[in-house]
Amino acid sequence: MIRPARPGDFDAWLPLWNGYNGFYGRDGATALPEAISRLTWQRFHDALEPMHALVAERDGRLIGLVHYLWHRSTITVCPDCYLRDLFTAPEARGQGVGRALIQGVYDAARAAGGDRVYWQTHTTNTAGRTLYDKVAEHAGFLVYRKML
Repeated sequence: MIRPARPGDFDAWLPLWNGYNGFYGRDGATALPEAISRLTWQRFHDALEPMHALVAERDGRLIGLVHYLWHRSTITVCPDCYLRDLFTAPEARGQGVGRALIQGVYDAARAAGGDRVYWQTHTTNTAGRTLYDKVAEHAGFLVYRKML
């Protein structure tokens, strides 16, 4: 079942969040500070924030997460929906959880009047990209960034 994250889900969400961050090398000495994880969680539950979280639940246990946020666009009237983070527990992979979480974001975007959902992933995320190629179109963009 895909549903919005609830404030009481924090303890079950945190291991998934840590798994997601670990996948991208943010673990051990490079792990996110706990304060960032707690602030992120608070933002999901603040009505004034454009950030949202959905979770996948099976048999009372969280097995996946997806985070998304809204922002204005210079090329559309409707706000864009950026799918920020997606993670499925290793034991639940290959069972449609990731696809269902993405669909949950699509449904939330449609319900809010949005007309576009987009995201990025690392080129080495071959398992994720296999799914993404089935549920969306690769737009061909490269990402540049500079940490300040």
